[in-house]
Amino acid sequence: MIKHIRDIPTETVTAGEKAYKQVLIGQDQAPHFALRRFVIKAGGQIPVHTNTVEHEQFVLAGRAEIGIGDNACKVEKHNVVFIPARVPHWYKVLGEEDFEFLCVVPNQTDNMVLLERK
Repeated sequence: MIKHIRDIPTETVTAGEKAYKQVLIGQDQAPHFALRRFVIKAGGQIPVHTNTVEHEQFVLAGRAEIGIGDNACKVEKHNVVFIPARVPHWYKVLGEEDFEFLCVVPNQTDNMVLLERK
């Protein structure tokens, strides 16, 4: 299977501000993992929440502050991020460039729970 990113629908991340997602490879196409692309526009954010699955992420562009558990750190292009299942996390874009990353998750039920506004 080969696709072009321009042919994949973009969804709004309703829990965030100025945040969008594309499911590049979904669980209907691959047996074990899904590959998603997120773009959070300059000035955007995704508030603190948990997911029932782990996240492996690769930053493609931009800069952001990410909170994972009790730690906050700044990330940028080419950083790799691991977020364990059920650990609170959040994203806030830094600067004027959109923050873009790939996110791989296991093909399991993923319940997202908003905890509070960041």
